[in-house]
Amino acid sequence: MVIVAETVVSSEWREQIAEWVYRVGSRYVVTWGDACEEWHDSIDFANLEAFDFGEIPDEDHIMTTWHSDEPLSEAFWFAGFCAEHPDVELGDTFILHIAEQARENALLEAYQDAQDTE
Repeated sequence: MVIVAETVVSSEWREQIAEWVYRVGSRYVVTWGDACEEWHDSIDFANLEAFDFGEIPDEDHIMTTWHSDEPLSEAFWFAGFCAEHPDVELGDTFILHIAEQARENALLEAYQDAQDTE
């Protein structure tokens, strides 16, 4: 999953989304944009919380990276070419766009352009 955060949200809402990210089975999350380090930390916290802050089984561990000083194209490239989990085969990449206005087509095109770059 790639979280593209183009607006700041409350910590409570971010934490609810982070819990949802774990529940839907995401096992690698790339965060980019506004407060992307906070998104990263919220995902990590939700993963720990899911196991009462004990040991997380390898297949349930969510790998996370944040890309605060990179253009979105590089975060998309990283998601397509570098994101991997040591214990789980990753499937489709989902883009979670956090913004005031939707940009679905533009983001999908930008993601595809990044995958066409080697």
